[in-house]
Amino acid sequence: MHPQVSDPLPELKYQQCPCAGRNLDKLVQPAMLTVLAQEDVHGYVLVQRLAEMPMFGGQKPDATGVYRFLRQMEERALVTSTWDISESGPAKRLYHLTEAGLDCLLRWSETLAAYQAAIGELLNVTRAVISADADAEG
Repeated sequence: MHPQVSDPLPELKYQQCPCAGRNLDKLVQPAMLTVLAQEDVHGYVLVQRLAEMPMFGGQKPDATGVYRFLRQMEERALVTSTWDISESGPAKRLYHLTEAGLDCLLRWSETLAAYQAAIGELLNVTRAVISADADAEG
């Protein structure tokens, strides 16, 4: 049995906690690769597409971090970029997924499936522990 702690501001306290699910930084790369597998995009469009994904909860990811990931992925030959001067205004980089990037996305798919299975098992055990704890208190 675990003691119940009264917390007057639980939502505020847990908003920045990893338990809120906001620390999914490692999943940004496969999310970016997924968007780029669908279409070539400018960096700002990529940020918008990422914000539409459920893992971001409607919040735009840090644009600086996205551009940093793009540079790293370009150095690893997962993406290429070209200067797009077709629109009025300043030239913009247009990002394209390479064959190596597609291979990387395939590996991510396998890794995410393994994560999903492991998380499912952890969730089952966690729920069992919580349920047993609640039954012991009740």
